[in-house]
Amino acid sequence: MTPKINIDKIVELLKKADQPKSDFVKLMDSFQNPYLVLIACILSLRTNDKTTYPATLRMLELGRTPKEFAKCDLKKLENAIYPVGFYANKAKQIIKLSKTLVEEYNSQVPKSIEELCKFNGVGRKTANLTISRGFNEPAICVDVHVHRIFNRIGYVKTNNPEETEFALREKLPEKYWIDINTLMVTHGQNVCKPINPKCNECPINKYCLKLIKK
Repeated sequence: MTPKINIDKIVELLKKADQPKSDFVKLMDSFQNPYLVLIACILSLRTNDKTTYPATLRMLELGRTPKEFAKCDLKKLENAIYPVGFYANKAKQIIKLSKTLVEEYNSQVPKSIEELCKFNGVGRKTANLTISRGFNEPAICVDVHVHRIFNRIGYVKTNNPEETEFALREKLPEKYWIDINTLMVTHGQNVCKPINPKCNECPINKYCLKLIKK
């Protein structure tokens, strides 16, 4: 029989561990602005935090609102966000998205995952992070860290991040939805890495199914 995972204790221990956040994670947590969360998350896709952080700061020197980026010169934006992955496509996406927000949404980011996913380049991960970090509303942003760790500890058994999101929506208490991404990303970057995880240093190792099964 699979042992019951004590998610309350896991969250408590991860918060108490207070592992160092990347500069990009700290920046995202500081925004409290759905538009800035949205465009910064687009930059971060398929790019590590060390590259995304300075690129985001350079991007913000060009503007901070949909109106400013709707009028932004494409080459200037490309140069600002280089070398994030697919920087040329992302620059086009941000400008087009910003124009759409100005023209069709009165420059307001919609507070709906389904509506956000209509924008080119915005998937469920980005939409959920925009809702949770931008609007401070319950939403579960599942990236590779969240997907890997929840499967590794045995809390869910899923094949991809989207499956993990819907499994967590059924199982994870809503009070943890907003903070779980930051907690798991930070834990994944510092300890529970994809390769050679630091299990001996892990604050939640006694709740991890991977170790219990050994």
